[in-house]
Amino acid sequence: MTNNNWQGIHNQVIIKNILSRIIDSKRIPHAFLFYGPEGVGKDFTAVRFAQRVNLVSENDETNLQNKIQLLTEPYIKFIFPLPRGKNEIDGDGPLEKLSAAEIEKVREEVEKRICNPYHRIKIPKANFIKISSIREINKFISFSFSDIKFRIILISDAHLMNDAAQNALLKNLEEPPEGVIFVLTTHLPGLLRETIRSRCWSLHFQPLSNDDVSKILIEHFNVDQKTAQTLAPFSGGSIASAVSLLEQNFDTLLDKTIHILRYSFGRKYHSALEVLSSFSSDISTETLQLIILMITTWFNDLQRSRIDSSETFYKDYPETFQKFNVKYPDLNLVDIGIKLDQLSNSLKGNANISTVILSLITQLSSLTINFKS
Repeated sequence: MTNNNWQGIHNQVIIKNILSRIIDSKRIPHAFLFYGPEGVGKDFTAVRFAQRVNLVSENDETNLQNKIQLLTEPYIKFIFPLPRGKNEIDGDGPLEKLSAAEIEKVREEVEKRICNPYHRIKIPKANFIKISSIREINKFISFSFSDIKFRIILISDAHLMNDAAQNALLKNLEEPPEGVIFVLTTHLPGLLRETIRSRCWSLHFQPLSNDDVSKILIEHFNVDQKTAQTLAPFSGGSIASAVSLLEQNFDTLLDKTIHILRYSFGRKYHSALEVLSSFSSDISTETLQLIILMITTWFNDLQRSRIDSSETFYKDYPETFQKFNVKYPDLNLVDIGIKLDQLSNSLKGNANISTVILSLITQLSSLTINFKS
């Protein structure tokens, strides 16, 4: 079986080849861990894998394939973070104590995911995966169905399971039922217990290319070609980041990023803080991560501008590179990239936002302190 029918899965050539070889071998592991950046198609690949592992032939277009794509139980069980209902206890079902409005929101978000495999599910106060959702796995696997060879349990954002939920899952992984495959997806595998990770076949997903991001934005988010191509280089290869840039008003974010850089390089700390606070009085982790991503892209552009200015993505701000390179022609930019990456990763670990903001401005300002051009 080739990997030609991984329809809609952009990039991830190595992943598709590995999964295709596993399917061809007919020796299917009982659990997988798909990890890598947000918004690169990990959940989508899991659904395609569920379809392919149950293919009768390469031209199979049976009702079963459609049911898997529609996330229909008992063929595939889709587990993701949910809000906690009023007076909910662990013995309640995942949706049992949710309000009618909350249940409708969950239904709408799942429907959006079905229609758009790159849609990022957003449910208010859905901050963790409930132990009740994991316990429902036992009910799911207690029945056998002759019309499907492998049923899939897809746990999205698996790192959001708390200790109790991870313990409950571990019991299933220690005694895996026949004909059931677990697929855990996450961008923070380090938050999963080693005992869970060690029982999974781990596959590392890579960021998408700029062309892939553009194509997905055009195809799945109705973004015009020009906007998609402009946004893509600033997304870090993540559809989630690209969509966030759209929602944040990309042009405004671009302009404010330039001002943050200028003020920081000029050691105008208060002015840089004012620009950051102008996003909102309580800047979110997501927004700050986007700003760090935009600043990282600027430094990557700066490196490119020293070779070929036509290859830069901050096309409307060429003077920022010219002035910086004239004043600091020999400045080593390797360390700043590492430090920016560390700051962004610290936000994933719930670092204090104010501390990260101060550190960001300090790191940028330190580049030009005591530098003699």
